[in-house]
Amino acid sequence: MPAKKNAKYSSLTLLGRPVTHYPNAPSAKTIETFPNEYANRHYLIKFECADFTSLCPITGQPDFAKITIEYVPTARCIETKSMKFYLASYRNTRSFNEEIVNRILDDVIAACGPHEALVYGEFASRGGISLSVEASYPDATAIPDNGHRGRKSSSVGAKSL
Repeated sequence: MPAKKNAKYSSLTLLGRPVTHYPNAPSAKTIETFPNEYANRHYLIKFECADFTSLCPITGQPDFAKITIEYVPTARCIETKSMKFYLASYRNTRSFNEEIVNRILDDVIAACGPHEALVYGEFASRGGISLSVEASYPDATAIPDNGHRGRKSSSVGAKSL
């Protein structure tokens, strides 16, 4: 007998249900959220997807990456299974790596409106060159004392939010 679903989680459509197909294209609407019971506290949530796949927009060849998503929630938290489905929807998506990381960040912001968020993509080497992309909200660039634009933080691998 299936467990009775708690009314406060009634908006979740994927969790607890057998679903065999992934979305055809990424959409912030795929990312489901639930109420943050600790919205009065700033804490970090981190998703790591070691087997992310997308397609090169020119050749159609697969690109492989480790995607890390960190965010400090406000009133809503992202449900994990919906994030899995959202990231899997990139498997048939042709896009440059830089665009993917920035789009994931935009969709996380649209889904839950976090205090802060960071998306870091470590893409597998192609032709001897690997690529890492980091996008953050609010923007992590600043004008230091020397007047040159620079980074406020290093990559997720070295230092997270």
